[in-house]
Amino acid sequence: MNIVIDILLLLVGFVLLIKGADFFVEGAAALAGKLRVPTLVVGLTIVALGTSAPELAVSISASLGGQNSMAVSNVIGSNVFNLLGVLGVCSLIIPLGVTKDILRRDYPVSIAVSILFFLMLLLVGATGEITIWEALLLVALLVGYLLWTVVSAMKNRSSTDEAQNKPFVWWKCALFIIGGVAGIIIGGNFVVDHASALGAAIGMSDNLVGLTICAVGTSLPELVTSVTACRKGEKDMAIGNVVGSNILNVLCILGVSGVISPITIAGADLSSTLVDFGMYVVVCVMTYVFCLTQKKITRPEGGILVGMYLLYMVYAIARDVIGGEPFAMLLGMTV
Repeated sequence: MNIVIDILLLLVGFVLLIKGADFFVEGAAALAGKLRVPTLVVGLTIVALGTSAPELAVSISASLGGQNSMAVSNVIGSNVFNLLGVLGVCSLIIPLGVTKDILRRDYPVSIAVSILFFLMLLLVGATGEITIWEALLLVALLVGYLLWTVVSAMKNRSSTDEAQNKPFVWWKCALFIIGGVAGIIIGGNFVVDHASALGAAIGMSDNLVGLTICAVGTSLPELVTSVTACRKGEKDMAIGNVVGSNILNVLCILGVSGVISPITIAGADLSSTLVDFGMYVVVCVMTYVFCLTQKKITRPEGGILVGMYLLYMVYAIARDVIGGEPFAMLLGMTV
């Protein structure tokens, strides 16, 4: 009976997260329009942060609750799902073209920040701790990236891209922003608490819960946004949404989580996290190669991405069931 309740409340948490993010984005975008902030800038900042809000809420809740491995694995799982699952499915619908900005700026930044965090984990591998100074570095890089993106957008925006003259109702805008934030916070707590309880009931580790249940659930906004964009022919938006989200997941979520509560991972959780993040970096580079070859991700390549995600899930579940980590042992770590 408790498992049924945990499943129901977990679903409630996901609904609160997704709808809360939707309300927050709509309210913030309306406020930005009233303040005459260009719509392009709104999309690159407010919307991007809004779609990453579920991951942020879950990771902060997990970090505050001492479940650091879940906080980090949620980001890893979400980023892997974005690259393999979301891009794979979208590429099967329609081959995804890649813009010069993504190839030259955004995707290299995504790879660079991922390698940086991986090196942070390796450099403190003895204790498995991301210090507050390292977390602050991630936040500083986030601010720098957002400023860089906004300045580039302002330079390249068309003269017709001005604020839309939509009716502005202040109380409705405030209600959407406040209600959205409340939904994100409450939903995040629900997801962490009941995903952990459900995972414990069926013998899943916090690491596996973060990689699977939390990661897929909190990545639903990116999946829905990208698939919808593909169906409408907005291929650039689909891949841009994924790459931008992955950058924010590393810099914003891990950075803010680390500032609020230092991230400390030890033992088997640390070795599993290192292996998972290493795999993510490899996948990130491989997908970038796909983008470079023909300036697009083809349907066969999309099929490869989806197949790799399914294999990764099988591996993660098998690792958790067996209780061993062969890759970690090859690295000379103790499981």
